[in-house]
Amino acid sequence: MYGRDPWGGPLEINAADSATDDDRSRNLQDFDRAALSRPLDETQQSWLLGPMEQKKKKYVDLGCVVVSRKIFVWTVGTLLAAGFIAGFITLIVKTVPRHHHSHPPPDNYTLALHKALMFFNAQKSGPLPKHNNVSWRGNSGMKDGISDPAVRQNLVGGFYDAGDAIKFNFPASFAMTMLSWSVIEYSAKYEAAGELNHIKETIKWGTDYLLKTFNSSADKIDRIYAQVGAGDTSGGSTTPNDHYCWERPEDIDYQRPVYVCHSCSDLAAEMAAALAAASIVFKDSKTYSQKLVHGAKTVFQFSRDQRSRYTGSSSDPPSHFYNSTGYWDEFVWGGAWLYYATGNVTYLDLATNRKMARHAGAFWGGPDYGVLSWDNKLAGTQVLLSRLRLFLSPGYPYEDMLSTFHNQTSIIMCSYLPVFTSFNRTKGGLIQLNHGRPQPLQYVVNAAFLATLYSDYLEAADTPGWYCGPNFYSIEVLREFAKTQHVHHRGASIPNNRVRYNCKGGWKWRDSPKPNPNIVVGAMVAGPDKNDGFRDVRTNYNYTEPTLAGNAGLVAALVALSGDRTGIDKNTIFSAVPPMFPTPPPPPAPWKP
Repeated sequence: MYGRDPWGGPLEINAADSATDDDRSRNLQDFDRAALSRPLDETQQSWLLGPMEQKKKKYVDLGCVVVSRKIFVWTVGTLLAAGFIAGFITLIVKTVPRHHHSHPPPDNYTLALHKALMFFNAQKSGPLPKHNNVSWRGNSGMKDGISDPAVRQNLVGGFYDAGDAIKFNFPASFAMTMLSWSVIEYSAKYEAAGELNHIKETIKWGTDYLLKTFNSSADKIDRIYAQVGAGDTSGGSTTPNDHYCWERPEDIDYQRPVYVCHSCSDLAAEMAAALAAASIVFKDSKTYSQKLVHGAKTVFQFSRDQRSRYTGSSSDPPSHFYNSTGYWDEFVWGGAWLYYATGNVTYLDLATNRKMARHAGAFWGGPDYGVLSWDNKLAGTQVLLSRLRLFLSPGYPYEDMLSTFHNQTSIIMCSYLPVFTSFNRTKGGLIQLNHGRPQPLQYVVNAAFLATLYSDYLEAADTPGWYCGPNFYSIEVLREFAKTQHVHHRGASIPNNRVRYNCKGGWKWRDSPKPNPNIVVGAMVAGPDKNDGFRDVRTNYNYTEPTLAGNAGLVAALVALSGDRTGIDKNTIFSAVPPMFPTPPPPPAPWKP
């Protein structure tokens, strides 16, 4: 007899198996007793008992720490997932081709700035620092002032003015003022270019020397040592001096007289401007900054007490080279800088005095109106005081003159634009700020600096432009003007071959048509003539000679145009200026009965 096997296939049923239920029951009991007589393995137990529900543990014993199972599982899972993601990202990074993104190269203005600053290293007099980085220069002028029997004053140091070896305080002070102004406004750009320490060292080299040229520790003085060296060759003079002789500064063997002035308002006020501006540059060096401020106040008081131009009568007056046309513009310029350096409103009163401004030429115009130079500081002063109105707005009693200066600054900026005819231009586009006279570039770079700086003032004041009559011009027009406006040296012309050439021995190098054996890196030459002509002849200083004042303007213009449009430093120049309006007193305590 066959039945159906539930696992598949026939299942044979024994027909003889016809025992009764009692028999089967006894057989099963015998089977059960036999089965229980030996232990069951795990498989058998599972068959017999079915699956048993095991209780999960809530904690995990890690030996020294017992933690929750959920936390343990979550932590391990997170670590595994993070490892997987990190490995996946690493795999992608290693397999994807790499593209190296380098920083963009410096712009041309920054590259030129590096070189322009090197010019000042080449002009240093005195014991040179080890890091001066001009291989063909050495110590020179080590007896300046000391060797003059009428003076016996240590005047070692400072800068030579140009291709000669004369040290003029007047243009040198203007150069230091311009460099300091550029640092105050654009210190972030100097730092980005890696030149902030360099420019500050350059300024300090100049101001350290200026402090030597008068009794800077006194409150009252009666003289300034205004010039070291002589250069008069008029009347066919053959007296050895810094113009007749052509020698390296390191080889000078002739006498270098000192010119002393006892009444020189223009020079003294310009020196005060230089020291005051530098005191803001070095405001974090408290001792040195205070020394500069004290010297500035002393020399400015001297300028006010002894009224006279410094280019007076002398056996070798500076008027042969840097003739000053007046001192009123220096009074306003020096007063403005001293106000920023001290916060003393007495200086602001003077700088905004209407009579003072009229004497300086603020209202009458003229052919040189708007031209900033070592001789005329009015245009620079007007821009400098427009800054005060734009950002602090001091109000009465200064608003009247400050608004006048602001309006005059707008007129100056209009005169720089090609659509106006205040100044001619060469066919090449160079503005003739000196009306075709020689050495034009020094005036051009100063104007480029003022235009860029004023555009940054307007931008910082959220002003998109300015009016020239009924026409409105954007600030970009000023920057475009600045961008479109852009060597006679004895030390560079004589080889550094350990041969000392005497006074006339160097003439063969002066008159040689060959290039200079030494390069004056960064030197801006005097410039082309009114017809765009340029004679590259060493003996013609009107074309090829660089100057301290001219190169200071170049540095200022380059840093203003360089790098990103980070703008000006709005606040540093006002660091010594107290609040215009005093803080109101606290309200009285509430009344109580």
